Amino acid sequence: MVEQRPFGRTGEQISSLTLGAMNFGARANPDHEDGIRIIHRALDEGITAIDTADVYSHGESETIVGKALAGGRRDDVFLASKFHGQVGDNPRHRGNSRRWIFQAVEHSLRRLNTDWIDLYQVHRPEPDTDFDETLGALTDLVRQGKIRYIGTSTFEPSAIVEGQWIAQRRGRERVVAEQPPYSILARGVEREVLPVAQRYGLAVIPWSPLAGGWLSGRYHGGLDTPISLRAERMPARYDPRVPANAAKLAVIDELTALAEEAGLSLIHLAIAFVLQHPAVTSAIIGPRTLAHLESQLGAAKVTLSADVLDRIDAIVPPGTTLNAADAGYQPPSLTDPAQRRRGAVAQPGGAR
Repeated sequence: MVEQRPFGRTGEQISSLTLGAMNFGARANPDHEDGIRIIHRALDEGITAIDTADVYSHGESETIVGKALAGGRRDDVFLASKFHGQVGDNPRHRGNSRRWIFQAVEHSLRRLNTDWIDLYQVHRPEPDTDFDETLGALTDLVRQGKIRYIGTSTFEPSAIVEGQWIAQRRGRERVVAEQPPYSILARGVEREVLPVAQRYGLAVIPWSPLAGGWLSGRYHGGLDTPISLRAERMPARYDPRVPANAAKLAVIDELTALAEEAGLSLIHLAIAFVLQHPAVTSAIIGPRTLAHLESQLGAAKVTLSADVLDRIDAIVPPGTTLNAADAGYQPPSLTDPAQRRRGAVAQPGGAR
């Protein structure tokens, strides 16, 4: 059975593996019955936490999770969902405002077929929206009993601290969990996010411990890596011709050899690495098939030796993210040139 760990300082506990439902629905696996089977298998193996979001297949993922938890299984599951991204074609169906949060939670509750969501998470920051506006709305939902806890996902460390100060100074419910990207290939959160989470007693539920599939065993350096559908959709993260992705391929060969020496699959090495960080509460696994689930479950029982961890550090140094595109979020201070150029005026043709 999967180990249960404290969920921050809330007194709650969740399994060290969280079942991520992103791949349920039209995005990856449209077979609802298959998705239900995967969910039931995970629950039978001791996974007690499920994570989804309203944007996953435009709500279809939540619907599948709701179906799977019908018939008495809801009470034993720690259910997490998220809001922020646009759902459907209406551009007003998105964001971190009070107006949308109040609408979004009702839609999610209906799709999930439940009266409450255990952890309701802000899927990404929205710098143009006062975070107090967001926390105020979420606080009201906690007090109404529609959500139990508030979380964030892929927040900068300064924003995590800001949320704690807002809660203290303005009487809001406190954010108790952060969901960052974390894997052997994307270790940037080790610099500040994980230490800040520890300092404030936040639960940490990393997404993509397999680095978006890079650590699944499918990718190998030194071969003619095919251009996949993922590479066509997200070339910055998956096209092997991008130098940062080529660097990942080279590292994967070293990690694969290390896993073999340790008598492990690369999947188990990767997930166990994430679980062994003292700040981490539970790692999100996102299987598309039952076989994917089975290949990942055993990682919860793996403990890596100090020697193996030292060798991982030598291959990918602590705090290093090989490809910045894997960080999950880039603040406007990096993406908007106008925020870095005093008095700059856009010129025709893009010149400044």
